Amino acid sequence: MNKGFPQGFLWGGATAANQCEGAYDVDGRGLANVDVVPIGEERFPIIAGQRKMFDFEEGYFYPAKESIDMYHHYKEDIALFGEMGFKTYRLSIAWSRIFPKGDELEPNEKGLEFYEKLFKECHKHGIEPLVTITHFDCPMHLIEEYGGWRNRKMLEFYERLCRTLFMRYKGLVKYWLTFNEINMILHAPFMGAGLYFEEGENQEQVKYQAAHHELVASAIATKVAHEIDPENKVGCMLAAGQYYPNTAHPRDYWAALQEDRENYFFIDVQARGEYPNYAKKKWERLGIDVEMSEEDLALLRDYTVDFISFSYYSSRVASGDPEVNEKTEGNIFASIKNPYLEASEWGWQIDPLGLRITLNAIWDRYQKPMFIVENGLGAIDTPDENGYVEDDYRIDYLRQHIAAMRDAIVEDGVELLGYTTWGCIDLVSAGTGEMKKRYGFIYVDRDNEGKGTLTRSKKKSFHWYKQVIATNGQDLG
Repeated sequence: MNKGFPQGFLWGGATAANQCEGAYDVDGRGLANVDVVPIGEERFPIIAGQRKMFDFEEGYFYPAKESIDMYHHYKEDIALFGEMGFKTYRLSIAWSRIFPKGDELEPNEKGLEFYEKLFKECHKHGIEPLVTITHFDCPMHLIEEYGGWRNRKMLEFYERLCRTLFMRYKGLVKYWLTFNEINMILHAPFMGAGLYFEEGENQEQVKYQAAHHELVASAIATKVAHEIDPENKVGCMLAAGQYYPNTAHPRDYWAALQEDRENYFFIDVQARGEYPNYAKKKWERLGIDVEMSEEDLALLRDYTVDFISFSYYSSRVASGDPEVNEKTEGNIFASIKNPYLEASEWGWQIDPLGLRITLNAIWDRYQKPMFIVENGLGAIDTPDENGYVEDDYRIDYLRQHIAAMRDAIVEDGVELLGYTTWGCIDLVSAGTGEMKKRYGFIYVDRDNEGKGTLTRSKKKSFHWYKQVIATNGQDLG
């Protein structure tokens, strides 16, 4: 009997272009939605599409402009990933590096060159790139000119981006993800789909129309990827975390089921190839009429994903009691506090068993290989004078989650391709825009105001994770 992780398991770490690259206006890169989101209290209304900010404004700090400047440090950073023994590195493409405005016919060669060099650097260290085509990235020109993903023309622009990437990086990249946390459209639509809502607009209608366009775009990407290189494997990606009923009351169980469905809606389409009946009924009730063609439905049916990837940070709790729901609060995903769980400094509930439960739920639903592409603990780290951080709290969090993952493989028989921890090097938080919310094995000297030397240094967890990978998850310390 298998006693641990399968041979060839892809251990590694994950980042996103807009949270680590910086160099927002270097080598022909265009402005993107993720650039113009400042740190501070305006951040959430902007990423939710409720407050219009289409350019930099006076009096705000925009952390993505420089971030940790991986654009100029990638060789050093990838060497550190190689030293840890990474088998894979999940990163994303900045769309506006390849097509600065998004609707050009010809790509920006300097942008293509940058990623080509980066992928070759990965291979030099024995690291397989896992590439997210769109990780909350949308050129601002496409938002101003076309309204972001609400517009069907986005299919053409996205297909051109995908073709360009698949052709240029054939033989360098074989694992692709179409959209990061595609279900984020419903929670942070400006970030997830470049949506800003005008007054009086039916926001649910716009969100689901944009979702349809992204789902069709994802199917087109899968089709093109397989045509260009049959070795390509294309996955979808959702922000996962099973909902628990708040009590044994049937209405709480029903509320949890509905919340889960809202999350799985996107993956139901991407993995099964058709819109589920519960979604069609919901649209009927809400008077939502999503425009779609027969050709769209054929694409969704014929080009489902090869594997399912997801982020997991915590489980969630749902209640059917309106009074209880009034008290909920949290991050982008508001959830009721679970009294049985501890929480991180940012209020995220820590639930390793929840990861095993989520893995089983996804496996039972789809029977497709899975890939955990984000998991980790955002915490305030205090380095010593050498930049060393004794982050036992992070090691403890990861150890428990890796053990739960192993149980799901060994005891439950789920099929898991790999595991990439989030923010393997400290980077800017997508939710809050902070640097002090750190996830990495590598400390980066930079603070919330953008001050610091950008010096990289290894934390205690760096050495711990190196040992985990070296023993293929046998030695969890």
